[in-house]
Amino acid sequence: MIKLFKNIFLLSLLSTSLYSSIPNIKESIVKIYTVSKVPSYTTPWNSTIRRSHGSGSIIKGNRILTNAHVVANETFIEIKRHGDTKKYEAEVEFISHQADLALLKLKDETFFKGTQPIEFNGLPKFEEEVAVYGFPVGGDSLSVSRGIVSRIEHKRYAHSGEIYLSIQIDAAINPGSSGGPAISDGKMVGVVMQQLSRSQSIGYVVPIEIVRHFLEDVADGEYDGFSHLGITTQTMENSALRDVYNMDDNTTGILIIDISQKSNVYKKLKEHDILLSVDGHDIKNDATVMYTKNKFTSYKYYIDQKQIGEGVKLGVLRDGKKLEIDVVLNNRADDNLLVDTIAHDRTPRYLVYGGYVFSPLTRNLLLKNRATLLRLREAAIEWATEDKEEAVILLKVLASPANRGDHNYSLWMVDKVDSKKFKNFAEFIQIIRDFQGKYLIIENRDGVKIAIDREKAKELEQVILDRYDIKNSIRW
Repeated sequence: MIKLFKNIFLLSLLSTSLYSSIPNIKESIVKIYTVSKVPSYTTPWNSTIRRSHGSGSIIKGNRILTNAHVVANETFIEIKRHGDTKKYEAEVEFISHQADLALLKLKDETFFKGTQPIEFNGLPKFEEEVAVYGFPVGGDSLSVSRGIVSRIEHKRYAHSGEIYLSIQIDAAINPGSSGGPAISDGKMVGVVMQQLSRSQSIGYVVPIEIVRHFLEDVADGEYDGFSHLGITTQTMENSALRDVYNMDDNTTGILIIDISQKSNVYKKLKEHDILLSVDGHDIKNDATVMYTKNKFTSYKYYIDQKQIGEGVKLGVLRDGKKLEIDVVLNNRADDNLLVDTIAHDRTPRYLVYGGYVFSPLTRNLLLKNRATLLRLREAAIEWATEDKEEAVILLKVLASPANRGDHNYSLWMVDKVDSKKFKNFAEFIQIIRDFQGKYLIIENRDGVKIAIDREKAKELEQVILDRYDIKNSIRW
């Protein structure tokens, strides 16, 4: 009986250790109320107002750490502490849509009276137990759920569509939990981010390593972001392919098959190079690196550790010879891609001309049209070039006498305007502005043409805008 009591007592102490926290940790967890203006990418002159809530943590420097998606497109933010009824106005100080992180500051710093900042821990271990604090749907008060770390690996962040290190946990995560801390041994190991839809108890946390990168980045008052190499690679697990590239059994790496012209590695790396290592860390044939003993994740791990402007040493096998190439990391994904990553806190750009609505191709738009338009999806995986930085589409046609016969055109890629190719949406608009002929010809790569009567488009412009309740014919 005494032995049983001792075991229960020890179990109790263990549980307290696992979920222990700084004094009054609950006082350092906040509920965030956001009013946001959400743009429509199918009717880019429209938007809707949305009210939502999420969670956050008080960290050093009288700041609130939360997810970017909790405050994306915000127009007004209020914050309430656990155990208090008063809401305080806040604003976004820095935001990383890439890593789904945001820092908020309070307009009235008396908000922080009696609180302590939550300290940071390191990367948790596999099967380590964590507690998740937040304000999920189903009630107004603070909620705590518990679970274990089931995976640590690179996953796609739903908010940006980019791939970074993430922690998978089996603690319950629900809408409203986003932005709250995952706690182990009284310290934060990450920020609750998202859950896997159509699953049970599979949630993801932004690791503290990514949080630290974000905080170090903004320490100078500017957000630079996470770097992007701008290369397309292929795994080298096939033995025949390895023989083609003279890779012996002791050599591992991945094949470079394409490089963005906008990338800072362009002309330093070459197609058909084998990328062997990053800063001395060997890349395995399945495109992974060891980040801790016997644990592997994407080779991007050691790229993600770097701040913009820092250098990295890349090991390369070229024509059977091993080389080391020094590269300065200056580009983000949006610098290298023809179609930018998912946009937030931006107003969609468009041009209405004779009822024809033109806009840049965006991933936001593609997410609304998942099952169609192969040509647009092909563009979404292309690299930007010196001659082509942005793709432009005919989004839709607003029916009027100026465009009879063309009312069914939608989501149609434009390759030429007035027989001219264009670099980006701004150049596309400038060509239209400069056009003085009778018929403006819009053309796709297959040679299909749309003719727009310039005088009729000009004559009916205001009529079309009034009919469809559009304030401006252009936003760019």
